Formats: sequence, structure tokens, C-alpha cells
Amino acid sequence: MPETYSTDKSFALQLDATDPLKHFRERFHIPTQNNQELIYFCGNSLGLQPKSTRAYIEQELTDWQHLGVEGHLHGKNPWFYYHHFLTESAARLVGALPKEVVVMNALTVNLNLLMISFYRPTPKRYKVIMEYMAFPSDQYAVENQVKFHGYDPFDAIIELTPREGEATLRTEDIQAVIAQHQNEVALIMLGGVNYYTGQLFDMEAITRFAKQCSNDIVVGFDLAHAAGNVTMQLHDWDVDFACWCSYKYLNSGPGGTSGVFIHEKHAQNQSLPRLSGWWGNDEKTRFKMQKGFIPQEGAAGWQMSNAQILPMAAHRASLAIFDEAGMEALVHKSKLLTGYLEFLLLNGKRKDFSIITPADPAQRGCQLSIVMQQNGKAVFDTLTQQGIIADWREPDVIRVAPVPLYNTFEEVWHFADRFHSA
Repeated sequence: MPETYSTDKSFALQLDATDPLKHFRERFHIPTQNNQELIYFCGNSLGLQPKSTRAYIEQELTDWQHLGVEGHLHGKNPWFYYHHFLTESAARLVGALPKEVVVMNALTVNLNLLMISFYRPTPKRYKVIMEYMAFPSDQYAVENQVKFHGYDPFDAIIELTPREGEATLRTEDIQAVIAQHQNEVALIMLGGVNYYTGQLFDMEAITRFAKQCSNDIVVGFDLAHAAGNVTMQLHDWDVDFACWCSYKYLNSGPGGTSGVFIHEKHAQNQSLPRLSGWWGNDEKTRFKMQKGFIPQEGAAGWQMSNAQILPMAAHRASLAIFDEAGMEALVHKSKLLTGYLEFLLLNGKRKDFSIITPADPAQRGCQLSIVMQQNGKAVFDTLTQQGIIADWREPDVIRVAPVPLYNTFEEVWHFADRFHSA
């Protein structure tokens, strides 16, 4: 990262000129208005479409057109095995072994399926730790899983809240809560990156501390805002399970398919309950149509239904781009982009705002959450009218995410210039 940034536009142009990833922008469709490209800083909500997506989907449509049901075994990419085409790329994204990862279903469906297996409360150990202001789907899923087992959410759910006057959580405070409730906690269920503040939690330290407190504490993460945004090593960190969507940083289309991680130590644990279906059964005997579920090894054994071929084709197109760019290079550029945005915001004329996302690059991805002290929605609407696509979160936050695959330093400069003038 540069020792100093500059508010001069020429500095942004210089960074773009020397950016080794700049050519990846050409791989994406950039939204336009009046024949002008918009500044799209909303990849934390819905990533842009790779230009290759259409060809990946059309291949499967062609096989469906010409082969019908025979596409399952005789298509160019046989549908019977389609999830295998995604496994290694998905594993690289989250730092997992291939057998620990599978792509299936949608995010909240997978979150509920995984909690059926990994939230196993007992009369003494039944509580769940999650962050305050978790994404609503996570709150609803945990609340209803707790009710499903006959517990009161107000008693069973422990919410991690920041210190007074602070917006984000300190790792030592999370650990203190774990230690305080170590004999009662069955599950820790956190977002890898909090959707509202943009804080990246120290998943390694949290998992390690929980396991030191008790091997009976299960640790899971919702990586919706982390996958494709930050580097992770879920296997080495000994995380029990995780899931993520593919439509944010992973650019795989609205409502895109989801990824699942289950640590290999659980792969052969037949005592774990699960909801099962024929796509999770041993592939060698799947079409014998016999009674008796025999799960595939690893995360693939949690599959239930046929692979979602068209959403998976879109996801495969994006994963190919991630494999080519590499997460290390993407995260390096992400830190430059986000650091530059932070610098320009804090060194302009506008002072009626604060940034609640941690200033430490190790505690964030590419999102900055800007809290407006007054007229926040009006400022946001003005930016939208000026061709900037960000997003608004009630009551007072503008979320901005300069994504390294397709955003530029010049766009960051223009955003800051219009923000200070709005």
C-alpha cells in the first residue's frame, strides 16, 4: 500500500495505469444510464454480470434443447456430476479441502440445514452466540431453530453488542462472552463480515478460543459478505461449518446458488442428524432407487435435490474469473481501493458523517459504511441521481463497496468528489 495517498485526480489515474488487474473490468457488463457507465459500488449486495455468463448458461440450454434428459449423462458438462465442476474453485475461495465444500440450494436454506446438524442443544448446553445486528435472515433462522428445539429465543440467544459509544465488536469482548457462557453455549453463529458495519471478524481467533473453552462448542459462520471479498482458511482454522451466497462478491446472479463448508472431521460422523435427499446419496448407487441412505463423503453428503444447473452455470463462469485473478491479488487491490476511498472521504470538506467500518484493513473487506449525521437519505438520493449506485440501510448508513474485479481508482475519486458536493 502507498505510504501516502493524494486527493489529486492524477493520483487515481496513476494507480489505475499501474493496476495489474485492470483488464478484468472488461470482463463485466457495467450498467449504463444515458449511454454513460454508472459508478457501481454495490457489489456487496449484487455483483455485476460477467460477460462470459451467457455462454456458460447457453451451453446448458443447448444440451437441454438437443439432448433432453440425456444431458444428465451425455451433455458437454453432464448434469449428474455438475456440482463437481465447482468444488475445487469454491474450496480455494474459502481455504478448504475439496471434499469439505459443495455448492447447492440457497443461503438461508443451507443455514437451516446446517443448524439441524450442528445445533444439538441439551438441557445444560443450549445457547447460541451471535452478533447484534446480524443480517435478518440469520436472526430469523437462529430464532426459529431455537424454538424448534423448545427453547425461548430471549433466553437461548446471546447477542454480542459493542461497547457504549462504539459501532463494532472487539475480539477480546467476543472471547469474554464465550468464556462467561462456555458451559451453556452449544453454537457460535456469526457473520464472517457484518453486513451493516462491514466489520470482518477474526474468525481464526474466535474459533480457536471457543475450542479452548470447550470441544462441545460448535462454531459456524455465514460468509455471505466474506466469500470473494476476504481471504479465509476455514480448514486450518478448524471452523465446523459455514455457508455463503454467490450473488454478492461472487457475481453469480440474483438469487444465485449457495456454497457450504463442513470440516472433514465431521465427514464420517454418522451420528450427526441431517435432512437427506437422493442427490446426497452415494453416486454409485443413486439410481438403484433402493431404501437406505448412504451419504457421499464430506459436504456433498448434505445435498438433497438435483443440482440447479442454470444458476450453477452462472456461478461457474464467475469462479473461473476468480481462479484466474487469485484471491491474494484481489485482496491486495481491495485494500488499496478501500484505503484510498477512506482517505478521500476523511480529507474532504464534508464533515457531517463518520465511518463505522474499522479503520484497520485487517478488520474489513472492501465495504465502508458511512453514517450520516443529517439528511443522509437526501445525500444518498443525490448520489444516485448523479450516476452512483451504492445502497442505503436504515436509519442513516450509506454502504459503499469498491470491488477489485471491476471498480477503478478513478471511480473512487469521482465518488468522493460527488459525496463532498452532494
